[in-house]
Amino acid sequence: MGKIIAIANQKGGVGKTTTAINLAASLAALELKTLIVDADPQANATSGVGKNPKEVEVSIYECMVDGADAEKSIVKTDIKFLDLLPSHIDLVGAEVEMVSIAQREEKMKQALGKVVDQYDYIIIDCSPSLGLITVNALTAADSVIVPVQCEYFALEGLGKLLNTIKIIQNRLNPDLEIEGILLTMYDLRLNLSNQVVEEVKTHFKSMVFDTLIPRNIKLSESPSFGVPAISHDAESKGSLAYLNLAREIMQRNEVTA
Repeated sequence: MGKIIAIANQKGGVGKTTTAINLAASLAALELKTLIVDADPQANATSGVGKNPKEVEVSIYECMVDGADAEKSIVKTDIKFLDLLPSHIDLVGAEVEMVSIAQREEKMKQALGKVVDQYDYIIIDCSPSLGLITVNALTAADSVIVPVQCEYFALEGLGKLLNTIKIIQNRLNPDLEIEGILLTMYDLRLNLSNQVVEEVKTHFKSMVFDTLIPRNIKLSESPSFGVPAISHDAESKGSLAYLNLAREIMQRNEVTA
């Protein structure tokens, strides 16, 4: 059975979608069958792997709200071993539409339950909020990766997210674990970056991944080409960092490629 990992932080601009796309692509490059689930109405993960959100006919929205078959909604990407369950702007309305639905927090879990056996890893890209869609993602997930940027306000809001995770563990998903805290946008030349790394590691110790994701132009450029960084420039620092992250996750889960 595949492992479902949500990438979550209610703070915007911390590298959630970049991490979802590039971690999924790196796992696929290591020949692990991987599905990326775009659970953000902005649909950046969908366009980031080369699919036009405007051309999406059935998305995660229909799977959650209308009970559409997730298996039939999944599309192949140009990357071997990497599939996509796309998003659409309609997902914005899902939170309102789901308010009166029974077991509304478990709709994504029900949808993914039909396909989880077909993959080694399912990576969910969450929206920058702690709304119902993110709660659905955390209820469906086995674990969560929290990206934190190496900047001054890095720890702002992190306590709130960890508190939300604790509530979900208590009420909806007792098996949810924190896969790790991932430090992103790291710049070796800046004292501030190094201070943030020290501070986060002091606070959270073994919860922090050893891999640091650097500020890297190739990571920034690749979405405009509709490809992950590994397809844009496999030898860039960003690509290599996400490959290292994929290996670190595999090591933690005792999985071999």
